[in-house]
Amino acid sequence: MTIFLLILFGVIGGIFGGMGMGGGTMLIPLLTIFLNFSQKVSQGFNIFSFLVMAVFALIIHIKNGLVDIKSVFPIVLSGILFSLGGAYLANLVKGNVLKIIFGVFLILLAIFEIFKLFKENKTKN
Repeated sequence: MTIFLLILFGVIGGIFGGMGMGGGTMLIPLLTIFLNFSQKVSQGFNIFSFLVMAVFALIIHIKNGLVDIKSVFPIVLSGILFSLGGAYLANLVKGNVLKIIFGVFLILLAIFEIFKLFKENKTKN
């Protein structure tokens, strides 16, 4: 049953990731709630799966001419540096605190998306 759920959660994470919402938005809660993985292990799974999916997405985007190579390097460099810092901080913080931080992040993200939806509806009317 665990293997089935892991595959199912991978499919769900891939669909959300492909839609640009970030697969981890779904993958991390699914792993922690339904498979009782710790927050840190779930984040590790998410990062690894993201890296694999990102390579394939990058290849497709480069083939379609959607990547501005000149703009990529500053983003990648700052992303690497702050990812190292974020990983270091995540190791210092207890798993329960990470769950709360991630939950607050998801709530704020939902509020932002709701306001964005209302703003788009106002401009259409």
